[in-house]
Amino acid sequence: MAIPSVCDVLPPSTLTVEQAQERILTAIQPITQTETVLLEHALGRVLAQTITAPFNVPPHRNSAMDGYALHSSSLTAGLNQLTVIGRSLAGHPFQGDVGQGECVRITTGAVVPEGADTILIQEEVKRFEDRIEYFGRIKPNKHIRHPGEDLAQGSEVLQQGRVLNAADMGLIASLGLGHITVWRKPKVAIISTGDELRPIGSPLGEGQIHDSNRYTLRALLQRLGVEVIDFGIVADEPSTLEQAFTTAAQQADVLITTGGVSVGEADYITQLLGQLGRINFWKIAMKPGKPLAFGQVGTCSFFGLPGNPVSTMATFLIFVRPALLKLGHYPVRSVIEYRAKCLTSLKKASGRQDYQRGVCHQDEQGQWWVKSTGVQESHVLRSMSRANCFMVLAKDWGDVAEGTEIPIIPFEGLF
Repeated sequence: MAIPSVCDVLPPSTLTVEQAQERILTAIQPITQTETVLLEHALGRVLAQTITAPFNVPPHRNSAMDGYALHSSSLTAGLNQLTVIGRSLAGHPFQGDVGQGECVRITTGAVVPEGADTILIQEEVKRFEDRIEYFGRIKPNKHIRHPGEDLAQGSEVLQQGRVLNAADMGLIASLGLGHITVWRKPKVAIISTGDELRPIGSPLGEGQIHDSNRYTLRALLQRLGVEVIDFGIVADEPSTLEQAFTTAAQQADVLITTGGVSVGEADYITQLLGQLGRINFWKIAMKPGKPLAFGQVGTCSFFGLPGNPVSTMATFLIFVRPALLKLGHYPVRSVIEYRAKCLTSLKKASGRQDYQRGVCHQDEQGQWWVKSTGVQESHVLRSMSRANCFMVLAKDWGDVAEGTEIPIIPFEGLF
């Protein structure tokens, strides 16, 4: 199989992080297919249609307090003793009307009987067998919830595009809706490439390592609620990779590979992408993660991530995560940045935007502080495990002196 030279398809200059992000989000279009799921499976899903109230909520007048239901004219007429003629309990309404000088014992949430227009709370009355005494003034409609007070029939309850939370689940249940139409989950295929990779549980030969990137990617993808299709480890052999690419592109919306996007003799990923589909860009001015490839294989978007584990995580968080959010109709928000004073000096070469790993905290005065996790090489996954933020060092910066204020991106909510 003839493989075209990558040099023939590369842009003349390496993209900045911002340029690469813009290209990716411009190319990614949200999913158009929907599915209907049981309400109990809808938490965190995105509504594909607006929900309106099929009836009033609450559907009837009900009491907001425990007490006695009566007509306010009974007391305004000068009466202070009322006869208790029955009770109205939640789910067991009183059958009949309340007349002058009468009242009904009522509990919170119970239907307010006909003829009653107000509630006396039980703390304001004295009960004597079948009568009560009350001294004071009373107002109509006190402690009564009216039909549609929460939601009127036909009113908009939740808009299309809403990410459903726990409160939404209860709200939908109150409408009696057991099935919800949501956008289909994105399907994401993952492949680890490299002859040196061995699965967990297999013995390691000389020069071999266990495949960790797929476990990292699966965890990151699970947090995004996508459907993961795991193609495992694929050897660095062009025809084998071609078959895996073709199959994955037919099954998934997005294909993510790790490894094989550099310029080594056995790095075929970008070359295959140029043959099977289209390369949007290859290489960005970022550290770690310079050899990032983005393109298209048929209708499937492709991300070729670097094989070093820190580079895999960094490029996923900065580039892939926003793309998957847009694909699944989730809000694509910019990552939260704070300014922090650096407690350690940092080594940095000009030319690439550097995402070094740090440990940050905020003091009682609201000032953010950050320090390095130590060795910043892209193969040291421990630096990500120890960190709770990225320290973002601009492309044109050199070394950073202790005490310098720098941007940080906390990891909370990212993975």
